[in-house]
Amino acid sequence: MDDRKQRVLEAIVALYTQGGEPVGSGLLSQYLDMAVSSATLRNEMAALTKLGLLEQPHTSAGRVPSAKGYRYYLDHLMQLKAGLTPRQKAQIDQVFARLDYEPDKLAEGAAKALAEHTGYTVAATTPRSDDLRIAHFEVVQVGRYSAAVLGVTSAGGVRTRVARLETCFSRQDAQLVAMALNRGLAFIAPADLSAQRLASVTASMGERGPALYPVVQAAAALLSEAAKARTYLEGQQYLLRWPQLEGCLPGVLELFADQEKAGRFITPPTGRTSVLLGEDMENPMPGLCVMGKRYLAGGGLTGAIALLGPVRMPFEQLIPILEYYALKLGECMAGKAQEDNT
Repeated sequence: MDDRKQRVLEAIVALYTQGGEPVGSGLLSQYLDMAVSSATLRNEMAALTKLGLLEQPHTSAGRVPSAKGYRYYLDHLMQLKAGLTPRQKAQIDQVFARLDYEPDKLAEGAAKALAEHTGYTVAATTPRSDDLRIAHFEVVQVGRYSAAVLGVTSAGGVRTRVARLETCFSRQDAQLVAMALNRGLAFIAPADLSAQRLASVTASMGERGPALYPVVQAAAALLSEAAKARTYLEGQQYLLRWPQLEGCLPGVLELFADQEKAGRFITPPTGRTSVLLGEDMENPMPGLCVMGKRYLAGGGLTGAIALLGPVRMPFEQLIPILEYYALKLGECMAGKAQEDNT
């Protein structure tokens, strides 16, 4: 990989990203404006193909980058731009100023906003922490035989479950069970949740306890789920734009049906922005690319936000946008943006 081969590979990546068509030596020569003939460029393209960095879709066609070629480009050749301009940052700041700062709605809103901004599918998770607890329970009568249990997490999120009962449920019942839940289950770690503890909470409600046990079960389910991150997928329609992703769609949708697995899938192994190619995935999805970035939500909590699309995404343009969205998402999750506005 001498300098000329690197320049040829870099140019083919850029041209294929722009047009989506195989790149021939004529177009490459115009783009590079190098003092070399088309025959020399064809030889270089043939050498890169032999190295596995380029592919030739058809005998008479030009070349396109292979997965190996993209990985080499990302690791050795990609040069990011200086970053977003103050005006671009201000526009994104305005987007976040309009979002609901409740963690679940914030992650969902940020994913939707980034999808609309870029035209690519976006996934985002809420912060995950094993230390997350339910700090307060509320119980609301929503029907003669049903109750809604609301759990406010220690990170400020709100989780909800509906419980169905065999007997009529009154407002007095709602007050009674809410008091029992806050005495017995608030700030309890999921690992400390046991049948004996639930039985104790139920017994504390006296003779109404057994009838109200479904509400206690719903609260226990909220407590068990509190530390688990939620994953939101927005802009799924953008995946349909790319013919090369047709074979990946069932796998992507199946993966995101499992929120915990999807969250692990989009979370980079380190704090740096990562670009995962479909061929490198545990269950390969050729043609797919996942560009992910962690965000810091304060107190040791972290989440992730990622762009999903074809491997010919304009990386240099998208990475600064993704990184600024991750920065703002972390600030808002930590409440910093709210403090700045007061």
